[in-house]
Amino acid sequence: MNMQNDNGSEIIKDSDEAHFMADVIEASKTTPVLVDFWAPWCGPCKTLMPALERVVAAEGGKVKLVKINIDENQSIASQMRVQSVPAVFAFVNGQPVDGFMGAQPESELKKFVGKLTGATDIVAEAEKLVERAKDSLAAGDLGGAAQDYATALQMNPECAPALAGLARISIDNDDEEGARALLAQATPAIENHPDIVSLRASLALTEVAPEPEAPAIDFEGMEANVKANPDDLDARFELAKAYAANGNNEAAVEHLLTSIAKNRAHDDEAARLFLLTIFTAEGVESDLAIQGRKRLSSILFS
Repeated sequence: MNMQNDNGSEIIKDSDEAHFMADVIEASKTTPVLVDFWAPWCGPCKTLMPALERVVAAEGGKVKLVKINIDENQSIASQMRVQSVPAVFAFVNGQPVDGFMGAQPESELKKFVGKLTGATDIVAEAEKLVERAKDSLAAGDLGGAAQDYATALQMNPECAPALAGLARISIDNDDEEGARALLAQATPAIENHPDIVSLRASLALTEVAPEPEAPAIDFEGMEANVKANPDDLDARFELAKAYAANGNNEAAVEHLLTSIAKNRAHDDEAARLFLLTIFTAEGVESDLAIQGRKRLSSILFS
């Protein structure tokens, strides 16, 4: 169907390649425009289109819908890299800003349109997705969690828990470079969020790990050396780094606290600084960080 608002402007209309610039690019500079790529042979398209029309019509002109038959407009479909239908793109100020593929429940369509009109609280919706992602992780569904984190981040680029969640999944999949790339996307508003800072610290700890081809760490030998030479703070520091790189932060903390107690200023306070990195990586509310900071304070202020 085609539909007009009170001033005669079409809210819902069919369009083609010849009118795409006017109907979508130019029109979206004043009103958000949804473009629904469909095909007559597509079953899901027949389900999505009427639902999308109802949602757009209910907005009373706050958003427009343009429908394009890909069989008759293959060039524009190719330019938009439409690989399957239905495919919906949202245009604002002449640029595509969001989209989805496949049929969606009407409730999800309302949220999608609401993001464009301001009716949807994107911060609250992103938080709901983050909570659902955490539940998925607890159930062992990494794929579902990653999808919800990604959707939350797309909805709200300043959702720090979503960005951190994606980065954590990358780390768990041994993709530390991917995690670093994700954390590099943190906006100034969230770059100092505890979740982001903690993950950066975790990645910093892995940087002291030995190369894969290096021989296995001789912890027993290193412990014996430190025990025989308790005041060799350089050896103790190397042992602490080895423990941290191996994921044993508790053992690393013990040696770092011992080193600080013996000489807090050694090597420009390297032990204290590394200790704080471990606390950050563990999280400020972790038992290791809480108890460790108490012990550090008692050492520094004794």
